[in-house]
Amino acid sequence: MKPNLGLSGKARDAVHEALVRLLADEHVLYVKTRNFHWNVTGLQFGVLHELFEKQYDALAEVIDEVAERIRILGGVAPGSMKEFLKLARLDEQPGGLLEAEKMIAILLGDHESVIRSLREAIRVADEAGDAGTNDFLTGLLEDHEKTAWMLRAHLE
Repeated sequence: MKPNLGLSGKARDAVHEALVRLLADEHVLYVKTRNFHWNVTGLQFGVLHELFEKQYDALAEVIDEVAERIRILGGVAPGSMKEFLKLARLDEQPGGLLEAEKMIAILLGDHESVIRSLREAIRVADEAGDAGTNDFLTGLLEDHEKTAWMLRAHLE
């Protein structure tokens, strides 16, 4: 049964598409951040190990919230790695050792990619007349912008 939220089926479908792609990107970013948490080495180990843990914990909450938003709107949230990898715009990062600065640069690039995608998703939600999703996505945008700033500061 589709919810009667004052949105047309076409509007819900457009927002759903934006949200499932966001969910996939957030999941790929979560796994990558966790990978870097496990494999970071060097003089910055302690600081980055802790930073990456805080970031993947925050991403885990975002993943749940995005999936719940999909369900609120009457959609089905993808839930398998195969689906996430098919839908994601971000690339996986195989496990292994990278220099800490390279890890930071990769995560920064991914957060900036998510920021750009969120701006587009906000436009889609706005055109659909979905103020609730628009507000939700704006909050996520602000969170990713702050995370990107913190990562960028490590590279300056």
